[in-house]
Amino acid sequence: MVAGLTGAGFASAGPQVLVWEGWGKVLLGLLLSSVLGFLAGGLAMTLVYSLFRRTQPARIRGTFRVLQIFSSAFMAFSHGSNDGQKFMGTFTLALVLSGSLSSFMIPRWVIILCGSVMALGTMTGGWRIMKTMGMKISRLQTHQGFAAEMAAASTIELATRMGVPLSTTHTISTAIMGVCAVRRSSAVHWNVAAQLLNAWILTFPACGLISWCVVKLFRFLF
Repeated sequence: MVAGLTGAGFASAGPQVLVWEGWGKVLLGLLLSSVLGFLAGGLAMTLVYSLFRRTQPARIRGTFRVLQIFSSAFMAFSHGSNDGQKFMGTFTLALVLSGSLSSFMIPRWVIILCGSVMALGTMTGGWRIMKTMGMKISRLQTHQGFAAEMAAASTIELATRMGVPLSTTHTISTAIMGVCAVRRSSAVHWNVAAQLLNAWILTFPACGLISWCVVKLFRFLF
C-alpha cells in the first residue's frame, strides 16, 4: 500500500511530494516487523518452555489448544489496529483529494466499510496462505502457535501505539521463525523463508510501478 501511494505520487507530481518523516516510520516498521518480530518470537517461546518444562506433553497440548483461541483473537485485533488503519487512511485520502471531504476526518461509514470488508477477506482467505504459515515455514504445535501469535500481536500493538505502519504478515512470519529457531535452527524451513523474503523485496517496486503506470494511463485516457 505504501509503495502504491508512492508510485502514484511520483506519477502525479514527482519525488518532491514524498514526506520523508512518514517514510522514516515506514522504515522503522520494516525493522520492527522483521527483527523485533523474530526476537519477540524467540523470547516468547523461551518463556513458554521455562514455565511448562515439567508439564506432560498431552496436558500442554490441551492447555494451549484453549489459550490459542485467545492469542488468535489478540492477533486478529492487532491486525485491525494497524493494517485496518492504513486502509481507512488511504480511503479518506481519496475522499479528501476528490473534494468529498473538506478535512482529513475519517467518517464512521468508512470505518465500518473497511472493517467489514477486512473481516470478510479474513473469513474467505485462501487455505494455501494458512498452510504456508502453519506448516511450510515449520510445523507448529499448539504452544508454538500461541507463542508466535502473542509475540507478533504484541509487536504490532507496540508499532500501532507509536503510529508506525508495518506488515502483519511480515511480523507473524518472523515470529514463527523465531519461535521455531529456539528449538533448533533446522526446525525452520529456510528455503520457504527465503521465498517469503524475495516476495517482500519485490512487493515494493512492483506495487510502485503498477500504481505509476495506472496513473499515467488514466492521465492519457482522461
